[in-house]
Amino acid sequence: MNCELGLKVNELFDQQLSVWEMARNNFEGLKTVQIREFDFDGFAVKVQFNPARMVSSGAKVDAKTIAERKCFLCAANRPEVQRGIEWRDYDILINPFPIFTRHLTIPRREHVDQRLVPYIADMFDLARELTDFVVFYNGPKCGASAPDHMHFQAGNADFLPLVSDYFNLKQVGRTELVETADTAEIYLMKDYLRVVYCIESADAVALKEAFMKLYNSWVVDADVEPMMNVVCLYREGKWYLFVIPRGAFRPWQYTAEGDKQLLVSPATVEVSGLFITPVKEHFERITKEDVVDILTQCTIK
Repeated sequence: MNCELGLKVNELFDQQLSVWEMARNNFEGLKTVQIREFDFDGFAVKVQFNPARMVSSGAKVDAKTIAERKCFLCAANRPEVQRGIEWRDYDILINPFPIFTRHLTIPRREHVDQRLVPYIADMFDLARELTDFVVFYNGPKCGASAPDHMHFQAGNADFLPLVSDYFNLKQVGRTELVETADTAEIYLMKDYLRVVYCIESADAVALKEAFMKLYNSWVVDADVEPMMNVVCLYREGKWYLFVIPRGAFRPWQYTAEGDKQLLVSPATVEVSGLFITPVKEHFERITKEDVVDILTQCTIK
């Protein structure tokens, strides 16, 4: 990790958790979260019971609700106790409703819609400076609880199953090189329950060009971003950009009634192999078949 920015991030966590009781309690709560694990062929999907995430999992993101509420990522509407680190046109903040033991939210200071292409170079630079983290992006209809305000998130890099899965599966021949473009290579993960592309490159320009090839192949309406989740990792001089095309925002189980309901709202973390369930009963009831069904509905297979 960039020494200067890494030091600032560590200082930010120390400062915020010393004065922000709610955030401190939620981070402390991660030490006792319950985890279930479902094994598949060469990888696993984990399920985490995390009641603090009800704020995100249960968020209403319809146009009417968004228009009527104050944007919680705008500086004027943040909790008085919340502080951040200025990085270019962004503020680096701790996420008070964490999934990761080090969980950051990184909004732009201006209130602009969630849209990746104009800001993807910022994602690459963040990943390069925060090498102990993965930087990720939820599309506006793919898990972003603030689709009206451009932001990234970041979490400690060893926590997302997708990252270790990729390197493990690649080692045993479970990735397919689908395209080589200049100094970038596009791989497809095989037999992984959902389609995941990984673009590898040491050149940021080539990385963006390869991403745009995928992106443009999915565009239907130039004014509407294709549904996707994106994860960016920088390791040993190279970027790994994971692109996960989406099929649906939420599964039918989300709005089902009674014992058929599972309050799982898939965002980047879920499609990367870690399901978050804020309701204890749903955590206990979810099955391996449910995991497969939800991924089948919400991603591309």
